[in-house]
Amino acid sequence: MPFWKNLSVIRKFVQLLAFLFLVYGSVFVGFYSADKLSGAFPVLSCAYDAKTADYCVLIPLQHQIGHGLGPAIAAGKFTLSLLLPILTTLGTFLLLFILLNKAFCGWLCPLGFFQEVLGMIGQKLRLNRTESMDPKLVDRIRPAKWLMLGLLVILLPLASGMGFVGHELGDPFCQICPSRILTSLFAGQLNQLYIDTSSTGYMILSIIADLLFGLILVLSLTMRQPFCRICPLLAMHALFKKVGLVKLVKNYTSRCDKCGLCAKACPMDIREIHTSKEKDILFSDCTLCGRCVEFCPDKGVMALKYAVIPIKVSDPQYFKERNKAQKKWEGKQKPSRRVKKES
Repeated sequence: MPFWKNLSVIRKFVQLLAFLFLVYGSVFVGFYSADKLSGAFPVLSCAYDAKTADYCVLIPLQHQIGHGLGPAIAAGKFTLSLLLPILTTLGTFLLLFILLNKAFCGWLCPLGFFQEVLGMIGQKLRLNRTESMDPKLVDRIRPAKWLMLGLLVILLPLASGMGFVGHELGDPFCQICPSRILTSLFAGQLNQLYIDTSSTGYMILSIIADLLFGLILVLSLTMRQPFCRICPLLAMHALFKKVGLVKLVKNYTSRCDKCGLCAKACPMDIREIHTSKEKDILFSDCTLCGRCVEFCPDKGVMALKYAVIPIKVSDPQYFKERNKAQKKWEGKQKPSRRVKKES
């Protein structure tokens, strides 16, 4: 299969370019421009990376809640004007999010790309991989992203600003985020991979961060997208998914009940793709990677669209070529046997 026809290969190329821009972007656009591009990018590119072109929405959001909203509420000086910075951040996030919807996760996120690369390495090393997680385990993990968003991004920064918890919990997600360590390491900075002994709280958070980063490294070799499943940005994307222009749609047929290849191909184990009879199948855990469309064997049943414009539509011929390419990549293709001619 030619690489320019393979949606997954195209996506990997886009992810690589996005990784280079988001991790080393200031090299291309200059430090001043990088600082002014946006303070609310809908992807985990970290401000702790000194060469980054931008940073994710969770950074300003935590600081505005912890350093602005929380102290004002504690002092009894809350006014609607205090919400303006938060609304500005969310507004910037939405303007960018509308353009690509949850595809920011599947096509641009540096941490998502890094996990996928580790997964490819795990495949080539023939490690014992878990391609599909147990449905019960998936159901237990799914609420974690909402807990991370509510607790680490909103409630703890607010409580810190109001004086109920320590200052170190003013930006707790940033303190443990694996992207903070990843992007800074790739930028040649070792100052984020450390144990902070300045206080007990910071020490605990830094230990958690190092352990989480190590866990992501190990798990990514043997399972698909481990951190994406609990990422608070995925939850935040899910809140606004209806306003995004990129859509994932399905025209249900009776054959869908007997197939299930779309759910098997999904790196986030969204089995509802297979069983749903709804037209809109952009579920909360979806990253819009498009693999379900690639591995649907029926013509026109599934489609990735930009507004009403089809980007990729399921096709039996494409499925055959894509499935063959996947088996070849995984080393599962049977070697051809030459039949000896009788003399």
